[in-house]
Amino acid sequence: MTEAVVTNAPALGTQRQSNVSPRLENRSPWWRGAVIYQIYPRSFFDANGDGIGDLRGILEKLDYVASLGVDAIWVSPFFRSPMKDFGYDVSDYRSVDPIFGDLSDFDALISAAHQRGLKVIIDQVLSHSSDQHAWFQESRRGQDNPYANWYVWADPKPDGTPPNNWLSIFGGSAWQWESQRQQYYLHNFLSSQPDLNYHEPAVVDRMLSELRFWLERGVDGFRLDAINFCYHDHALRDNPAKPETARRGRGFRTDNPYAWQRHVFDNTRPENLFFLERIRRLCDEYGDIATLGEITAEDPVATMLEYTRGNTRLHMAYNFELLVDEFSLDHIRDAVEDQERHGAEGWPCRAIGNHDVARVATRWANGSGYSAERVKLLNTLLLTLRGTVCTYQGEELGLTEATISREQVRDPYGIEFWPNFKGRDGCRTPMPWTGDSISAGFSTAKPWLPTPSEHRRHSIREQQSDDDSVLNAYRTFVDWRSLHPALRWGGIDFIDTPENTLAFRRFVDDEQILCVFNFQSSEAAIELDPAVQLTSLHGHGLTEGVLRPGSLTLPGYGAAFLRIAP
Repeated sequence: MTEAVVTNAPALGTQRQSNVSPRLENRSPWWRGAVIYQIYPRSFFDANGDGIGDLRGILEKLDYVASLGVDAIWVSPFFRSPMKDFGYDVSDYRSVDPIFGDLSDFDALISAAHQRGLKVIIDQVLSHSSDQHAWFQESRRGQDNPYANWYVWADPKPDGTPPNNWLSIFGGSAWQWESQRQQYYLHNFLSSQPDLNYHEPAVVDRMLSELRFWLERGVDGFRLDAINFCYHDHALRDNPAKPETARRGRGFRTDNPYAWQRHVFDNTRPENLFFLERIRRLCDEYGDIATLGEITAEDPVATMLEYTRGNTRLHMAYNFELLVDEFSLDHIRDAVEDQERHGAEGWPCRAIGNHDVARVATRWANGSGYSAERVKLLNTLLLTLRGTVCTYQGEELGLTEATISREQVRDPYGIEFWPNFKGRDGCRTPMPWTGDSISAGFSTAKPWLPTPSEHRRHSIREQQSDDDSVLNAYRTFVDWRSLHPALRWGGIDFIDTPENTLAFRRFVDDEQILCVFNFQSSEAAIELDPAVQLTSLHGHGLTEGVLRPGSLTLPGYGAAFLRIAP
């Protein structure tokens, strides 16, 4: 048994000053404190029987999504693409790729989602396009056509080598020689994903026009992929080297040479702020539109705060600080407090999983194997931290990372770095709707990625009828969370607790809730100040433990939510 004393418990009974000013009027935008459900279309549900998920498949399963109690869906790319990076290489920003359907399918999805009270956010990949895009096909022809400056072109050094030392995230130089134009072009990702040149005003105007196209179709927001990569240093200065001790924890694997440089000239340039402000002005024309930026930068917290400062830039941003490989409660606390310390203007967005990292049920198992109770606690923790929440499809089921053999790998990142890194396919396998078929009810054809047998045991059909399932625990807590303003919109203060436990206070106006989590399999006892009046809150669906005057006992993987008297 772990025993602890909450050393700052007397402060629990007071409404302390904070750098955040949580008040109920802050709840007015729909996205503030919302739960956003990320859908990876290829793997959600296949409605036309070709082994690949599609927009009609999402539409057919919207009732399931609505049953989770979430506020919005975020749909990963479905635009026309050669699929070298599975949709994050766009060849036409205004067209639906035929494997996903067409624009009428998208319009039907928007309408059906809105009928169910669900907002719709779509991915936008603005920093780069596919090399199959008509703009690039024209640009690569020479230096005297209307699209000549739409991409980042540069002459070689006198010895024929690339213009500078910039590296691609996907391996090797960030420069690719184009023999037709006799210049190098920049690609921060795959060589088939050339970077657009935002120093060219026509590019900025056109990309804003691409956003307007989807706003006119009724979307409620944009998730902006790699948004800090839009601008580059116009002088093409070399990036400095990064010390080995500074290579970890910023979203890139240390076995990738990309982590060996300080990326101060190839992304996160100051000019980007003006582009964000133009995006915000455009979205504000359409009312309550949400903008969510993905940030991968040398100082991600500072960049997030800079990108969301005031009412003129992005509404929210998230980074990879909670998408790391190792599970650590100290790290979670530090990551949240770091953002809280540095500023209050931007609203945080939290995620512990997405389509780019191993599934959290495996990644944060902490070497203890699979535990449904631990997964429930992880989901609950995410839903309790201050900010808007992004849940990746399958997290509500407790899905584990799938094992993908070398022959089955589809992800170009995995192909490049195998076997040190086996790619992102393990978190992208099809959703298991039933447990009685090879595709787990995802498709009538062979799925584009295999469905592991262990996922079929965690299928939606299997969990629907189990009151104690991860799925039903998720639904129960999301519904319960919506009843408590402090959990949706309130401030946050962490409380010192011993190893394997975490506690913090959420507060707004006169509602204060103490949230306590036990992340070990054995019981934990925590002492509380008996002078602070605490009352257990029920109905959240977690194993609660016992509250006595001056103490709280939590079972393994248990949690408590305690109302603090004003």
